Amino acid sequence: MTFRSPWHVVQSPYTSVCDAIWVSARDQPEKLALIEGDSGHSLTYTQLASGADRVAAGLARAGLAAGQAVAVALPNSIDFALAWFGALRAGGWVVPLNPLYTVAELEQQIRDSGARLLIAAPDRARDLAGVVEQVFAPGSRWSELTECQARPPDVRMSPQDLAAMPYSSGTTGKPKGVMLTHVNICANVEQAVALTGIGRDDVVVNMFPLYHVAGLNSVLNTVLAVGGTIVLIRRFDLEGWLALIEKHRGTYILIPPPVAMAVAKSPLWDRFRLDSVRSAACGAAPLGADMQKAFEQRTGLVLRQVWGMSEGTAILSCDSGEPSERRLGSCGRLAPGMEARVVDIVSRSELGPGETGEIWLRGPNIMQGYWRHPAATAETMAGDGWMRTGDIGYFDSEGYVYLVDRLKEMIKYNAQQVAPAELEDVIQTHPAVLDAAVVGAPDESAGEIPMAFVVPKNGVVLDAADLMNYVAARVAPHKKIRAVEFVDAIPKTLSGKVLRRVLKDRVRARAAG
Repeated sequence: MTFRSPWHVVQSPYTSVCDAIWVSARDQPEKLALIEGDSGHSLTYTQLASGADRVAAGLARAGLAAGQAVAVALPNSIDFALAWFGALRAGGWVVPLNPLYTVAELEQQIRDSGARLLIAAPDRARDLAGVVEQVFAPGSRWSELTECQARPPDVRMSPQDLAAMPYSSGTTGKPKGVMLTHVNICANVEQAVALTGIGRDDVVVNMFPLYHVAGLNSVLNTVLAVGGTIVLIRRFDLEGWLALIEKHRGTYILIPPPVAMAVAKSPLWDRFRLDSVRSAACGAAPLGADMQKAFEQRTGLVLRQVWGMSEGTAILSCDSGEPSERRLGSCGRLAPGMEARVVDIVSRSELGPGETGEIWLRGPNIMQGYWRHPAATAETMAGDGWMRTGDIGYFDSEGYVYLVDRLKEMIKYNAQQVAPAELEDVIQTHPAVLDAAVVGAPDESAGEIPMAFVVPKNGVVLDAADLMNYVAARVAPHKKIRAVEFVDAIPKTLSGKVLRRVLKDRVRARAAG
């Protein structure tokens, strides 16, 4: 059985991502598009469009040709937006990178993508200078781009051209480049607008990182496409975020579950004037019904659950903002133009309403595949446009989707993706480790934490804290191992594949007990 969105198919008016800000710049040139919450620096729509033109001209002068990649490792800032739109305006495509990654992690993704140019924060620019041909950093060569007076290149972008390649772990394994075209992104922008009702009068104080699809597409591209205003923050703290919402009269908030939990448990919400907020949504990881109700009791807002993933560009479904129409614990209904199947994990037979299996999706926002990973692409893309999500769930008779588990092994710590295989590789470089497996352990605050099961070498005494410090020195902060259990053996299949589900079931049973 095929489940379909109840909304009409949305046709995007844009042929490229840049079209969105050109339209907004023409319609409301002096309206503020972006504000940096920390510095107060701001850009109108006209300034954003002209700034992107200058960056495009500078990148072309630096040797960027149409169809080539630009790696961007910047914190939430106006500079990120200029780099993003500037690279696209030059006919290139962007590899958004987490600037908190270690040098080794960044180098791996830059080399894998083939990017020859890098726009990065100053410390990362120094560390990665030898990895690419040219590096541009704020306070250094960045001005060569932002102040370039040459004419921007005359390029015509096709909707089918590659626009962004964030890295995702997919259903298993190490991070892989997710190939998203202009049509994927533009379609998802229109889907987000249709689902959320966001418009030009909205002000969003954004706390999602812009290298993440939630920040990049659900906030940056979507809010600018409708002519709204975005307030950017570099580092999230609850009180500072609420103060900026009060100051700028924020109207719409998009948050991950840990922030929803923090709001629900803290008295801070009541200390600010937040009556301007009209809508709230929670995404990037599942949120329990009890916490959803606790947030609503604290704020008086209806908290809509959103389902999304990098391979779907961002948003896949959203619950209704009308209490009478939504279902607690559900992620709502599919985005316009999307279809879904629920497939039995073993037999691959299609299931009906109320039956649980792996959810497959099809729609204009579904990725083109994984960069230079044909086997992983073939495993994920099931043919005829269908993509396996790795999420286990079901649809009810009215088309509401419920997620109950993940077939995929990826861990979500504070809404950030952590690949178990990547951490296992790091742990196994420790001279005292014989074998290791990593799973996500339930955590009330973070959703899940990376937990390692470790087999020490014979006769060696390992200290858990020392091992966690060893890993922490080699990975980004959100990937750190936060719990260790020493075991005699790691459960595996006959072919040697780690049975992570056995370990996860053990952890869950212990937590339930």
